Amino acid sequence: MPDVQKAQTLYDVTKWWFTVVPVAIFPTTFIIDAPFGRFAPSKDSIFLVDGLKSWIFMELISPAAFVYSFLRSPLSPIAAGTAPPITLAHPPTFLAALFLIHYLNRAIVSPLRTPSRSKSHIFVPASAVAFNVVNGSLLGAYLSSPGAQSFLSGAFQRPAFWIGVAVWAAGFVGNIVHDEILLNLRRKAKTTKTAQADEDDNANGKKKSKGEHYAIPHGLLYRFISYPNYFCEWAEWLGFAVAASPAPAIASLSAFAATISPPWLFVFSEVLLMFPRAWKGHKWYHNRFPDYPKERKAVVPFLI
Repeated sequence: MPDVQKAQTLYDVTKWWFTVVPVAIFPTTFIIDAPFGRFAPSKDSIFLVDGLKSWIFMELISPAAFVYSFLRSPLSPIAAGTAPPITLAHPPTFLAALFLIHYLNRAIVSPLRTPSRSKSHIFVPASAVAFNVVNGSLLGAYLSSPGAQSFLSGAFQRPAFWIGVAVWAAGFVGNIVHDEILLNLRRKAKTTKTAQADEDDNANGKKKSKGEHYAIPHGLLYRFISYPNYFCEWAEWLGFAVAASPAPAIASLSAFAATISPPWLFVFSEVLLMFPRAWKGHKWYHNRFPDYPKERKAVVPFLI
């Protein structure tokens, strides 16, 4: 029991800080660019790391932390140290499988299909590792907790659960197909660059400048927004939160902080940390391409 009490205290404190820190960081991310992707440093530095390898490493941290926490049930007075039922007929395990499917794609399948990725400042994977350790641990602890077990009892018979799962699935598929549009642009650019390099070699030309190729993406939600992959990821985790836990109270900030559960906290943190990058990236597109569609919004169709 003392270990469970310690785990509960650590869980509550970590959850509180995970609520506060994104709010504190949010304004600064409109000023400071996270140094990766189109905002990666242009000059070589000892602090730059391989973009693809660092991405795989930092994203694998989240499912690893999640699995460790989920299988230990740290918040359960009765089952602490043991795993919940490992069957898809158990709603928390079903949701755990959705989480792991997402990260199978995000950490392994998608990066291995990426033809190229810009180098990243070491600060980016270091920050992502910290985020993923906390987020994965909180979600694993929550889904194996008595509170989640109680809320999800009979979940398969509730329409709200399946609506949430359907939204998760739509967001997951939408994330993949819009990422595929970007990957196709990179593949085309890589083919063109290789052909140009061969021509340069034959003509004894000089090596072309390094860096990723960027072009205007088109198709599906790119018709309406610059960052449909962000929008779809937010929808994915919103659906997950709807299925996994009750919504937080919004009567006051203190009530919100006290009642928000890790699934909703994940959505909350993602929006706060990703929206500024989408906004600045949207502005970057307009500055980079004079013919960029002016009717496109940044990340939410018809609104922002």
